[in-house]
Amino acid sequence: MESSASESPAWLDWAKELQFIAQAGLTYSKDPFDLERFQRIRDISAEIMSRHTGLPYEQVRHLFCSEVGFQTPKLDTRAAIFKDGKILLVEERDGSWSLPGGWVDVNQTLKTNTEKEVLEEAGLEVEVVRLLALQDRNLHNRPPYAYNVCKAFFLCRVKQGAFRPNTETLGSGYFALDELPLLSEDKVTREQIALCFEAARREFWEVPFD
Repeated sequence: MESSASESPAWLDWAKELQFIAQAGLTYSKDPFDLERFQRIRDISAEIMSRHTGLPYEQVRHLFCSEVGFQTPKLDTRAAIFKDGKILLVEERDGSWSLPGGWVDVNQTLKTNTEKEVLEEAGLEVEVVRLLALQDRNLHNRPPYAYNVCKAFFLCRVKQGAFRPNTETLGSGYFALDELPLLSEDKVTREQIALCFEAARREFWEVPFD
């Protein structure tokens, strides 16, 4: 049976928890024997990931076990921009479409990162108007990631600009909810776009969060 977006495989949950425990232990432990044990736990988490994904162990270890410090979720921002009852999407390099957005840079706030990503991917200068939703990515998007991501959706207002060629996206366009193109569902789903439509229509909106 195929798992829903709110369900991740048990082995993935185990690997993530082992990695979390190991990273915290490596960060705060001082005893050399404890450090060895926590490193072994981290190696086991990478072995689980490698066995179930088919990726080489060293590649998994580099991607999954290379962070330091206390492990926290990553941040991803997405912009909802409307025009004539349609929402702006950008075309990814693989031909799928998504809301403009991306990982939050270390020197950005959620607001400034959203505005920066829209300028880079859609060529538009925008102003963030309000927050629409905060979601745990693994509860809504597929496939599940080996780390947790907090996705923030913001309603934005266009000030000026037009699409321009860039290294991240091939084009942009406005789409009605019933005419959405092929979506990059690891980044945004139809349900998330529908939520943005509903939130933008309401003057008073209670922000949903996970």
